[in-house]
Amino acid sequence: MIEAVKFWNEPNNKSHWDLELDPQWRAFSAMVRAAAPAVRAENPALTRVLGGISPIDPGFMSHLVGMGTMEDLDAVAVHGFPLDWNHWPLDAWPERLAEIQAVVPLPVWVTEVGVSSFGAEEVQAFGLARTAQLLTGRSPRIFWYSLYDLPRAWPATTRHREAEGSSYYRHFHMGLLREDGSPKPSAAIFPAYTPEFGICQWFHFEDHRLDDAVRWLRRLGVRRLRTGLSWADSFRPGADAWFDRQMRALEEFELTITFCFTPEHRGVAPHHSSPPLEAGEYAEFCARMVKRYAPGMRMAGSGPSAVAPALRLAGSA
Repeated sequence: MIEAVKFWNEPNNKSHWDLELDPQWRAFSAMVRAAAPAVRAENPALTRVLGGISPIDPGFMSHLVGMGTMEDLDAVAVHGFPLDWNHWPLDAWPERLAEIQAVVPLPVWVTEVGVSSFGAEEVQAFGLARTAQLLTGRSPRIFWYSLYDLPRAWPATTRHREAEGSSYYRHFHMGLLREDGSPKPSAAIFPAYTPEFGICQWFHFEDHRLDDAVRWLRRLGVRRLRTGLSWADSFRPGADAWFDRQMRALEEFELTITFCFTPEHRGVAPHHSSPPLEAGEYAEFCARMVKRYAPGMRMAGSGPSAVAPALRLAGSA
């Protein structure tokens, strides 16, 4: 069951949004302002969430507020990895949340938090336990990143690549499970933090891990799952069949679905992080996915470009 949709992923991170093509995020803001009412028109009950920011930057959030980006949203989201990439200590999590809560009048979700086991699996287990102490009860939704380690044959989604040094390789060891599917020590303690903690797990096109992932999510006591449907993948042959299979497999969970990744032929530049040529095309994709997988009572006279008074669902967050 889809309970929420997210518009993009880490828009203030150059790995996910081309800051040179859109340095003031005007195109990003226009895209969100088109997509949010399009989703609401299809299903007003869905919670609409701004793509999680990384790094956590109150100045960036204030900038988006000033452009009206939040006017048709119900929540915003942050991502944090203080033991791996951020320049702040793990115990600063409450301060980081408070910084965003001070500038945005919406609930703040934590849609990615995690610790790599690149250095030691025991460090990941410690980080999980301490993160749970710091965040439980402070945010309406918390998603641990991730269930699986990233297969070494796949590239991490980052513009920095090996130039990051050891930081790049931390991307491949974020899972509770190793690449071969065997559990790490953190997997043994994760059930102590569910159902408050959900899991963020991205599934690649025709991902071979899907059915095994469902079995592990049940075993870990996970009720809430964050994943994505790729706009870029929607142009692949067989895309609808893969999306159908993915959504059927995951229907027992409370899903937060992220819509992201620009198709190369529909971007200002041929890259998944590019602003789209037309903001309305992204909105149409979001609306089509909601109509297909989370149909609601459609608003009379509405369409993908319709704009109606904002419906706040903060109480359901």
